Amino acid sequence: MNRPQPQPANHSISDSGSDSGRDSGGEAGHRIGGVTIYEGDAEEVLAGLTPASFDLIYIDPPFNTGRTQSRQRLKTTRDATGDRIGFKGNRYRSEILDEMGYQDSFTDYTQFLKPKLARAYDLLTPTGALFFHIDYREAHYCKVMLDEIFGRGCFMNEIICAYDYGAPSQKKWSAKHDTIFWYVKNPSNY
Repeated sequence: MNRPQPQPANHSISDSGSDSGRDSGGEAGHRIGGVTIYEGDAEEVLAGLTPASFDLIYIDPPFNTGRTQSRQRLKTTRDATGDRIGFKGNRYRSEILDEMGYQDSFTDYTQFLKPKLARAYDLLTPTGALFFHIDYREAHYCKVMLDEIFGRGCFMNEIICAYDYGAPSQKKWSAKHDTIFWYVKNPSNY
């Protein structure tokens, strides 16, 4: 099979710090190892990006757990009286730098996601691919929604991320995997 080679996406950051994948008015993403990372409210970030400018999009949305999700950003410093034990038994003192969180509960989860996924479709180049990470709570609804947006023929595969950490539930069969759906803009390129 003679597959066309993907063309470079036009969203790299130049030496001046501007990002050609963004329309004027938006803040550019930051570069890590040759990859541009965009952080912020998805609707605001997606609105400022140039259509057909991404070869690959990975989306890891909230999973609609029904709980408040929060994360702390810590700084650890080696300290003999620290509150944490690390490598080789060394102790470290923790300092909370910031904490962020959100209410991970949506009355209409597909309505929350659909505009973002439709915009992601528009952002893909003709040879582009989307990888969408979700857990068991909403995977079946998201698969149907992605089929509507991309077309069923653009579904390439379902990738299962199995894990075995955490104690088994005594009340129900434990969920021990997440799903990544792989869709492409044009399946004839694969």
